[in-house]
Amino acid sequence: MRYEKTVGIDAPVDIIWSVLTDVEKWPEWTASIRDVELLAPQPLRLGSRVKVRQPKLPTAVWEVTDFQPGRSFTWVNRSPGLTSQAAHEIIGTEERPRVRLMIRQHGLLSFLAWPFLPTTRRYVDMEAAGLKKRCEA
Repeated sequence: MRYEKTVGIDAPVDIIWSVLTDVEKWPEWTASIRDVELLAPQPLRLGSRVKVRQPKLPTAVWEVTDFQPGRSFTWVNRSPGLTSQAAHEIIGTEERPRVRLMIRQHGLLSFLAWPFLPTTRRYVDMEAAGLKKRCEA
């Protein structure tokens, strides 16, 4: 399963990046996130581990596996038979920045995530809308 959402944001790239990487404040701007705890190392960077609690979904610990300062980060949650990967990427130009949010779930037991698919898609859409609103405020 793969789902992505791209949203244009009328704000400077540095503002977008600061909001996107301040993961512990995500619950302030999207109802799709109940709580975020940056476990280690801090601030968010390659190797950081982050505990995320979302309504209607199991609590997950994500590890940052790719970090391109000012541009993108990807984190991964692994459980037996299922790997979830989520990318957060600023694309476009400085004058017309966009953010691409993507989630991909795969593995032998990925079919167990299928009942959560509508919720997952809705949450990605909520995060995109919330990020846009927060950055443009």
